[in-house]
Amino acid sequence: MAMEKTAIVTGAARGIGLATARLMMERGWQVAMIDRDAPALDEAAAGQDAATAIHCDVSVPGQVEAMMARVESQFGALGALVNNAGVADFGPLEETDFARWREVMATNLDGVFLCTQAAIPLLKRAQGAIVNIGSISGLRASTLRVAYGTSKAAVMHLTRQQAAELGEYGVRANCVCPGPVRTKLAMAVHSREIIDAYHDAIPLNRYGTETEIAEVIAFLCSPAASYVTGQVIAADGGFESTGVGLPALRK
Repeated sequence: MAMEKTAIVTGAARGIGLATARLMMERGWQVAMIDRDAPALDEAAAGQDAATAIHCDVSVPGQVEAMMARVESQFGALGALVNNAGVADFGPLEETDFARWREVMATNLDGVFLCTQAAIPLLKRAQGAIVNIGSISGLRASTLRVAYGTSKAAVMHLTRQQAAELGEYGVRANCVCPGPVRTKLAMAVHSREIIDAYHDAIPLNRYGTETEIAEVIAFLCSPAASYVTGQVIAADGGFESTGVGLPALRK
């Protein structure tokens, strides 16, 4: 097994993480699929010869250490680490108490830090790539996202820190910020009014798909992106680029 074709994908039981794991396996990667939802993860990995399912809560240091020890024993080195695990807890600023704030930060920010720190020796051996998953909510402030948006903005800067220090070892770090994506979760909570408003605000006039985000992640993990590091890439249909443009002005 070529060590540069081994990867970890966290939050791999569903959504963008699962789409990324599947796409990378299709392209010849061996993938350690990580998630704290054991039943969903086992179902997602079932029948995939290139998948290794490892139950792990990325916010718990001991679990991350155990997960990485298992990856090292199986792979020896790591070609890519995709820090995708995250929690989306939205609520008004005044109703976000410290416990709620910490719960979001523990997975969305601490998890990225812990997994990357533990993976550095394995990434160095393969001159591997780190891809952290941010969010359009880290690029643009929005209501109800005081914890979520702040956690994702921090992930973007953490990515740059990783790129600055790990580049001399040939290890790259980049961040992908998805815009609105047609996940089951999003479609369950987004009303028709919200969907229409997003369409109006996005130049491509639609939500993205999980696979479209996975394609960007897989590219950044691949040798095709060998001179790309320290970048924050919004895969958002142009949402961020339009700023405060008013749809009514298009007419």
